Amino acid sequence: MLAAISPSSNFFHSTIEEEAEADTKPLVFFSRALDLDRPNHHEAAVMAAIPDFLFGLRNSFYLGAYQAAINNSDIPNLPADDALERDVLVHRSYIALGSYQLVINEIDSSAPTALQAVKLLALYLSENKEAAISSLQEWLSDAAVSNNPILRLIAGTIYMYEQEYNEALKHTNSGGTMELHALNVQIFIKMHRSDYAEKQLKIMQQIDEDHTLTQLANAWLDLAMGGSKVQEAYLIFQDFSEKYQMTGTILNGKAVCCMHMNRFDEAESLLLEALNKDAKDAETLANLAVCSLHLGKPSSRYLNQLKLSHPDHVLVRRLASAEDNFDRAVQSIA
Repeated sequence: MLAAISPSSNFFHSTIEEEAEADTKPLVFFSRALDLDRPNHHEAAVMAAIPDFLFGLRNSFYLGAYQAAINNSDIPNLPADDALERDVLVHRSYIALGSYQLVINEIDSSAPTALQAVKLLALYLSENKEAAISSLQEWLSDAAVSNNPILRLIAGTIYMYEQEYNEALKHTNSGGTMELHALNVQIFIKMHRSDYAEKQLKIMQQIDEDHTLTQLANAWLDLAMGGSKVQEAYLIFQDFSEKYQMTGTILNGKAVCCMHMNRFDEAESLLLEALNKDAKDAETLANLAVCSLHLGKPSSRYLNQLKLSHPDHVLVRRLASAEDNFDRAVQSIA
């Protein structure tokens, strides 16, 4: 996740069948923000000269190696800001692994704003949605903390989950971090606004075209655009698989590309490998259900697992809606 810029952060996965409703309200405000949000190349050069103690930890998190991120988080003598970022990444990794209560218990009221924001995400995902959103709104109304980048990231993530995309963009559109830019790409894709997603991607490429999040965002946009772009997305995930530890995020990315290219046997093989890594991963189960349908195989086992473990997943909601519509249609002609 940015959870998962997934939820779970995996906040960044999507099934081949997913189509979020587009929010077609005017985007003039966000267009202005995109024009203003240009990278500071001097600042980037200065930052490049500073040792990045958390590079490996961030990379593990972005690519879905959550347990590895936790296991490798004991980094000695970190500066205070890096130590806080480390703690944020570790707790977000626990959230991505479904350990919501652990995060809720460990972060108390004296913790910094960034960790309090992470706790709100854990509360939201642990079915305390109303309380989490109410607390989030209070934090966002406090001028002293409302511009905190992690708070803005969590706000954008939660409102994206709620499909309140314009509300999400109010808190993320000004960017400021690579994760916020990457989340903007996700949100615009869900709004079926690939043009705005492409503008965000270009900003990321100007800042650091080789950054893992830039490459991920590029792959998401390629998938959204379809056609020959899907092969380019596949090559990005293939490159990840050759450079880094194989994760469910990478396997699902490659599998979705394969499904778009009608290579369902290859997709199934990749997804079964992902299932061996995490038998309860929502995106793996959803993608396996879709892939099985295309292969003419039973999908009920994967769907039932998904319904039990992730009842709010978009595929589960869409199936429930379709079943309700069918039942009403039958009753109308009975």
